[in-house]
Amino acid sequence: MSTESTDHLKNNRLVRVFAELRSAGRHTLMPFITAGYPDLETTGALLADFERRGVRICEIGMPFSDPIADGPTIQASYTEALERGVTVAKIFETIRRYRQRGGKLALTAMGSYSIIYRHGPAAYIAEAAAAGFDGLIIPDLPVEEAGAIEPIAAEHGLANVLLIAPTTPPARRLEIAARSQAFIYYISVAGVTGQRDSLPPETIDAVTELRTHTDTPICVGFGISKPETVASICTVADGAIVGSAIIRQITDHKDQPREALVAKVGEFVGELIAPLEK
Repeated sequence: MSTESTDHLKNNRLVRVFAELRSAGRHTLMPFITAGYPDLETTGALLADFERRGVRICEIGMPFSDPIADGPTIQASYTEALERGVTVAKIFETIRRYRQRGGKLALTAMGSYSIIYRHGPAAYIAEAAAAGFDGLIIPDLPVEEAGAIEPIAAEHGLANVLLIAPTTPPARRLEIAARSQAFIYYISVAGVTGQRDSLPPETIDAVTELRTHTDTPICVGFGISKPETVASICTVADGAIVGSAIIRQITDHKDQPREALVAKVGEFVGELIAPLEK
């Protein structure tokens, strides 16, 4: 990737966090939470709690009525958030308040291109940056069409993070790796998100192989739900992304008072991150 194409990322939180982690020889846990599930106030409280527990980066799911690769747990959280009236504007306001309170997590917005298109790409990206997001993950944006987003993201200092799947052909993997900014999202298993007991050994091999072709940080997601799996994947990757298992914790405790829910989910995240702090 050319110097010109990355100049806009010099002050990007995602880039800074990964540089600091590498300098310290450390790896990271990247929790995923659905914005507005069970409500927007809880979203802000979870971010603050994660930060206190040592999390450096968090992925925020933008609720969508027809998710691309999300399993039933995340789909259900999206549906409930939408039914409660969660909108892009309300999510941006929640992130803005988190920043105003001193929130320092690097944040990526995971959302379908349909959301961005409906909102207007220029407006969506400008508002996401102004609210305090640091990166975009658009799972249904092919690498051939990333060029339409990159200049707008560059204008606002946002990283455009691309995804590689187990089924992605080798040559295309290298193309995606060269275009992905801040980090590469490697999908560990074919199919949709969801908790799994273990990841296929092919995932470790594939990330190891990809590492020989790029210096860009690699984070692995889909199917990670246990501290042991986080530790295992971080022997070759820069970070582990955990989504469905965290959303399941939120679902299991959403009828409790907010403070209790946040504490329970935070404890689980603390267990996931513990192997990376040794």
